[in-house]
Amino acid sequence: MPSDANTQDATPTSVVTCFLLRRTPDGDEILLLRRSGRVRTYQGAWAGVSGYLEPGVAPLEQAYTEIGEETGLSREQATLLARGEPLPIHDAAHGLRWLVHPFLFEVDGSAAIHTDWETTESTWVAPDALDRYPTVPQLVDALARVYPPPAPGAADAH
Repeated sequence: MPSDANTQDATPTSVVTCFLLRRTPDGDEILLLRRSGRVRTYQGAWAGVSGYLEPGVAPLEQAYTEIGEETGLSREQATLLARGEPLPIHDAAHGLRWLVHPFLFEVDGSAAIHTDWETTESTWVAPDALDRYPTVPQLVDALARVYPPPAPGAADAH
């Protein structure tokens, strides 16, 4: 998750967090990326694909941009399953406030992930195992806004 110099009273920094889901015979798995020492905040923490919401860019468009940059996957390789209500996060320990726009995308299990400089490693984990990893603040809460995805034929993913 990127950083801005924001304070408790400032407007939160808007970011997107994309959870990539692959379905396996053993169950669903979510991609986690370990943040490198070259990012400004939460170095070494696990996260989804994330990035600043650029001014004038719709959250979904930013989500596709981040997926391409951070995983090498094209828009055609990531199918939107759900978008969640934005999650306000106040990280008192670092004096930061975020507004996280969570998304869930399904990817083919055989899709090759090619990470960039923001990531030192990646792993696929069961959604209920997320809390076993040292993550960016409230990653489990962000996932809960989009997972499990709506059933096929249920209400549109917004």
